[in-house]
Amino acid sequence: MTVQLRHLFALATCALLLGGCASNPPATARYDFGPLPAPSTSSQIGTLIVADITGPTALDTEHMQYRLLYADARQARPYAYNQWAATPFQLLGQRLRANFAQAGVKVLSTTDAITSPTVLRMEVNEFTQSFDTAKSSQGILNVRASLFRNHRLLDQRTFQRSVAAPTPDAAGGAQALAEASDALAADLLAWLASVPQP
Repeated sequence: MTVQLRHLFALATCALLLGGCASNPPATARYDFGPLPAPSTSSQIGTLIVADITGPTALDTEHMQYRLLYADARQARPYAYNQWAATPFQLLGQRLRANFAQAGVKVLSTTDAITSPTVLRMEVNEFTQSFDTAKSSQGILNVRASLFRNHRLLDQRTFQRSVAAPTPDAAGGAQALAEASDALAADLLAWLASVPQP
C-alpha cells in the first residue's frame, strides 16, 4: 500500500469514527419533582378521595414542554433530550396526594374502598415552562379544582401558580414546576379547609 493510499485510508477511518460519534445523541435526562419539602401546615380535613388528574391530550405525555413568550406564545415546544419520569398528570397527582397526606389528610383514590363521600377532581389547564426572554423563565401551573360531596358539586375554583426557574433550561423548569406544585397543594388545603365539613 502506497503512502498516499495509507493517508486516504487513515482519513476515511477518522471520518467514520467521527460520524459514529456525531450520530449518537446525548442521553435523555428524566426529571421528577424530587423529595417533598418539610411540612408547613396541618389539616383537619379528614378523609378525601383524590381522583386522577385530567387535562388536554397534549400534556398527557412524558415530553417536557416550554413556550417562548417572546417569539410565539401559542406554540408549545418539546425539549429534545429531557423528559418527565411520568406524565405531568401523574407527577402532579402523586405530589398533591403526598402533600395532603403529610398535612394529615387521609387520602384515598377512586380505586380504594369508598369510605369518604368527599371527592376532589382536578383538570390541568397549563403545565409548562414559559420563557419571557432567552435567560428568564417561569414554571406555570393552572388547575381547575372541583369539590364534590355525595355526588353534589360543593365548590369549584381555578388556581394558578408561577415560580421563577433558577436556570433557563429543563432542570430549572423541573424545579420551578415542582415548587409550583407544592404551592398549589398549600392553596388547595386552605381552600378545602374553608368548605364546611359535614
